[in-house]
Amino acid sequence: MTRPLTAAQRRLVDAADPDTGRLTGGTPTQLAALVKRGLAFRHPRPPHDHFLTPAGHRAREAEAEAAPEPVKAPAATGVFAARVGGEHPAPESGPARLREVRGAWQGMLELRRMTNPDGATDRPCGWERSHLVQAAALALEAAGHRPATDGEGGYRVRETPQPEAVAVYEPDGEALRACAATLEGAGWQVGEYTEPRTRARYLLASPRRV
Repeated sequence: MTRPLTAAQRRLVDAADPDTGRLTGGTPTQLAALVKRGLAFRHPRPPHDHFLTPAGHRAREAEAEAAPEPVKAPAATGVFAARVGGEHPAPESGPARLREVRGAWQGMLELRRMTNPDGATDRPCGWERSHLVQAAALALEAAGHRPATDGEGGYRVRETPQPEAVAVYEPDGEALRACAATLEGAGWQVGEYTEPRTRARYLLASPRRV
C-alpha cells in the first residue's frame, strides 16, 4: 500500500467481516476505490458483494491498533515465519528449526481451538484466512515437506487472484500429491490443476469452513 486509507475507506475496511472479509455499506464510488487499490474485489455472482483481498486484510491489520493475540500466531509476531519456498538466501535447517516449526503448528492448533466458534481444531481459523500463504506453508513445513531452494525442487506457496485461495507448486508429481493430502488433513479444500501455458501442475487450496 503506497498511501494511507482515507477516513471513509478506513471505516469500510474496519467494518468488514473478520472471517470472510465481506464489506457492508459504502457507496459504489468508495467500493470502486478499494477495488482499484487492490484492497477489495467485487464478486462476479449476484448479489455482487465486495470482499477484502489478502492485501485488504493486511491493510486493516497494519493500521489497526488491536489488542495482542491471546495465543502467539505464527508469522504474526515476526519471530517465526513459515517457509513458503524460494527464499533467498535459503534459511538454515536442522533440529532447532524442526522444533520451531512443531511449536508453531501446536500454537496454531491452539489458536484454532480458542478462536473458532465451536472450538474446532480440524479447520483453519480467522488468522489463517487472512494469512493464507503463511498458513498453508506452515501446514506443509510442519508435516515435513521440503520448501524449494535456489536451483532445487520443493514446494512453493504463492498468492492467487482468487479469494481465500493459494497456489502450491511442486515439480515432483508424487510430492505434489503428498502436499495435497497434507493440506486436506489440515482442513483445506484442495484441487489439482494444470497451467495452460507451461502445463505445470499445481494445487489450488482454500481453507475449509465446515
